[in-house]
Amino acid sequence: MSEITQAGEGLSEQEIDQLVKKGDRNSQKGLVGVHILLIIGGIFMVFPFVYQVLMSLSTNAEIQAVPPKFIPDEWQFKNYADVFTRLPFLKQFGVSVTITVLRTVAQLILCAMGGYAFARMKFGGKSILFGFVLAILMVPGQSYLIGQYQIIRDLGLLETPWGIVLPGFFSAFGVFLMRQSFMSLPVELEEAARLDGCNPWQTFWRVMVPVVKPGLFAVMITTVLWSWNDLLWPLIVTTREESMPLSVGIATLAGQHSSEFALMMAASVMAMAPIFLLFFSMQKRVIEGLASSGLKG
Repeated sequence: MSEITQAGEGLSEQEIDQLVKKGDRNSQKGLVGVHILLIIGGIFMVFPFVYQVLMSLSTNAEIQAVPPKFIPDEWQFKNYADVFTRLPFLKQFGVSVTITVLRTVAQLILCAMGGYAFARMKFGGKSILFGFVLAILMVPGQSYLIGQYQIIRDLGLLETPWGIVLPGFFSAFGVFLMRQSFMSLPVELEEAARLDGCNPWQTFWRVMVPVVKPGLFAVMITTVLWSWNDLLWPLIVTTREESMPLSVGIATLAGQHSSEFALMMAASVMAMAPIFLLFFSMQKRVIEGLASSGLKG
């Protein structure tokens, strides 16, 4: 270290300035390369959304043209109006909102309670029970669709939002995520709450839950996206257009021999807009939640 200092002291101010400028130029060149890569990556990410909007304003012939035609000859804004005549769009939108809100609220409550129990409470067989919860993640959801359908049918909940929502009230992944969030908190928080006279429920609700808000936002993000885009289960339990969520309603525009691609894209843009606006308005919370959970988009 002393040799470096002596070498530095032997340089003139002009030589030091030249070295600093050279380092700045090298760092700027590195930043230019990083910015170019980020711009290219951003273009690849944005292009599908831009192309979706362009297709929603084109005709079916232009969409299926070879070679592809990106800019339509005439903007077909009527495609958006045609969606409302071809589908009960507002009713299906209401179904999507209903099942998303119900499922998200239920998962936030149940996953937080389950995660706290596995992380902080002591009871017999806790490790074995948590192992069963994790085992759910290893079983493909398609394997118990028949059993779920029979239960929902026997309950008389086919063609209803409750029939779509009930199987998704619990999430093994959400319980695991919340358990990890609670385990990262110091035990002193609970001890201080007990000294202040809090019972277990007050400790959980008033002390622990507010501290794990980033974890709750991570669960909320994944649940909202999953609920809004869920297709397979709603497709099984609903047959009437008025009972379908938007994901299933849009899928009905794809026929066996021909598909209404322009209407599908227009409906998809309108279905995507509320989620886009929601996450754009809450982007700070979204980033905090994803960063705390280790999830990547």
